[in-house]
Order: sequence, then C-alpha cells, then structure tokens
Amino acid sequence: MAFQCFPVLPGVTHIQDAMGVCMTLLAGEKRALLVDTGYGLEDVAAFVRTLTDLPLTVMLTHAHHDHALGARWFEKVYLFPQDQESYREFTGNRRRRAVLRSAKDKGIAVEEDAFLTAPMPPALPLMEQEIDLGGLTARVILCPGHTPGSAVVYVPERQLLLTGDDWNPCTWLFFHEALRAQDYRRNMRGLLALPFERILCSHQPHLYGRAMLEAFLNGLTDEALQAAPLVPTGNGEGVRTAQAALPEGQIFVFDRDKFEGKGEA
Repeated sequence: MAFQCFPVLPGVTHIQDAMGVCMTLLAGEKRALLVDTGYGLEDVAAFVRTLTDLPLTVMLTHAHHDHALGARWFEKVYLFPQDQESYREFTGNRRRRAVLRSAKDKGIAVEEDAFLTAPMPPALPLMEQEIDLGGLTARVILCPGHTPGSAVVYVPERQLLLTGDDWNPCTWLFFHEALRAQDYRRNMRGLLALPFERILCSHQPHLYGRAMLEAFLNGLTDEALQAAPLVPTGNGEGVRTAQAALPEGQIFVFDRDKFEGKGEA
C-alpha cells in the first residue's frame, strides 16, 4: 500500500495516502482515534491495523471526498450533523468518478468497479466531547469555516491542534458550503484561547508551530481581504474567488461575494 507514515509525536502518527492528503492516528494506552480517512483508494482500515490493534473510533473533520471516501473501509464513522448532507454528496458517484480521473492522471492504479460501487457506512452524529484514549485525550471541537460542520481536535498532552481543512498554509474557503470569511475568522480566532504549541493540518505531512496560525489570522484583516485580487480556481462552482497573500507565504482563497455580503437577504 502507498501510505506513508510520519510518527510526529508520542502516540501521534500522521498518515499520507497515495493522493497526498493526510489523516491522523491518535493512539493512547486504551483506545485509538483515526481523524479522517483520505480518498479511500486503498484499504486504510487494514493499514491502520498495521499500526495499532487498539479499539478504534473513526471521525471525519468534514465531509469532503478527500477526507471522507476512505470511510468505505470502516463499519461506521462520526461526523458533525451540519455536514451530513454534504457527506452524501461528496461520497456519491460523481465525486468518485472525479477522484478516479485524478488518480489516473497521477498514475495510481485503482480497482475502479470496487471504488465506484462500495457502500458507505453511516455517518453517526459527532458531538463536542473529550475522548479518553488512555494517557492521551482528544478534545473534539466544532469550528465552522471550511464547511458548516468542520471539526478540529485538541490534544492537551501534546499541546497539539489538528485543524483538518480549517487551516492549511493554503486555506480554501470558496465552496458553496463554506462560511463567509468574517465568520470563519471569528471562529478560528476562538481557537487561540487553547494552549496549543503545535499544529497538524490535512495537506502537509509535518508539524507547524503555533506562530504560523497566529500570523495567518493576524494577516486576515478586512483590508487584506478587500485588496485580494480575483483569481480563477477552475472549481466549476460559479464562485468569484479572490486570493489573499498572507504572512509566511500563506494563501487564503475565498468567496468574494460572500465576503461583500452580495446575494444575502
């Protein structure tokens, strides 16, 4: 299997699939938690079992296909209710066929029929909670932004924040289901009250320091957003996308019309 492992901290393993997206395995003394499941082209459940035999819970930070399609290898997963409708859309046939095209472009071999016809498990309602893994705690927090049901996970014993797609060095907020930039910014700033010092995100394999997110949010001013030029994204969603350049080489791509309040009641 083409998964790559990055044991970044004790009990914390970042896993990158063949398409380049990451998921995180938190393993304590009693239980394990898998945060996200990747594109699902290969058997992520079997791979995780090479890393731990502990009782396993699987949660999704949000419902987009690159995080949720790997759920097909599990009996059940957990997802905040706000993303339940998107879960059905992003794990449906149209999204699967788009993933297959991308995989072919990358030269990745896939059992196409199995990928297209595999049933998805139920996405059970996720709640804000603290999950005791045994010597390691996963605090699940609802943080709407990238999607209405986006989750982050705080691990106090490692001063670690898992941001899903709510923050990457290149953060996307131009999907129809994404929040306005202003609302996203407020929710993300609320996370700074947590005493984390390290960050793992979904599209990079290594740790970042807290200062990266602080610089991102400090640079995400109304002035920077107003000055952001329009850029094509090729997403096919009919959205006027703008791209703000932020400190430390970071990028924020967002829906200009939502930011300006156009089309709102």
